[in-house]
Amino acid sequence: MLSYNEVKPGVAVLIEGEPYVCTWNNIMQKQQRRPVNQTKMRHIIKGNSIEHSFQQNDKLTEADIERRTAMFIYERNGEWIFHDLNDKSKRFSVTEEMMGGSGKFLKGNTEVETLWFDEKLFRVKLPIKIELKVTEAPPNTRGNTAQGGSKVVTLETGAPLDVPMFINQGDVIRVNTETGEYAERV
Repeated sequence: MLSYNEVKPGVAVLIEGEPYVCTWNNIMQKQQRRPVNQTKMRHIIKGNSIEHSFQQNDKLTEADIERRTAMFIYERNGEWIFHDLNDKSKRFSVTEEMMGGSGKFLKGNTEVETLWFDEKLFRVKLPIKIELKVTEAPPNTRGNTAQGGSKVVTLETGAPLDVPMFINQGDVIRVNTETGEYAERV
């Protein structure tokens, strides 16, 4: 059981039997009144957000979220296929909607973390930085480089990425999967 002031960003609780994760909180106390924890909560499975205020006498149940490590196998027609790290026969697929924009940076045999609630997969967490090889890169062009010129290259997963001019075909670069931006050359 959690008390009202333990609900902070990242903490998952059950509200009316539904799992929510806190994205923002503010404990507020007006004169001669009891403190209140104002929060913004995001539904773990549906994704919708609500605002909820927890009173001092509220007792909350923490949502039982299970973390499992999985291995990415391949992507076909907007569907990503994974298997359990310990048991290769336990395969499951993830839709493009659930993967979001970061799915284009996944290559085969990449280890990911999956989050499950009530035996339902609700999130796939990629490593923050992934190393990918540049398969196509246009030649460098001279011009206005006062702001540090950039060009668009194609990665081994087929994803286009904006990188600095000094990146060439065959280079291995590190990509930030959260922002979808170039991080550094390896």
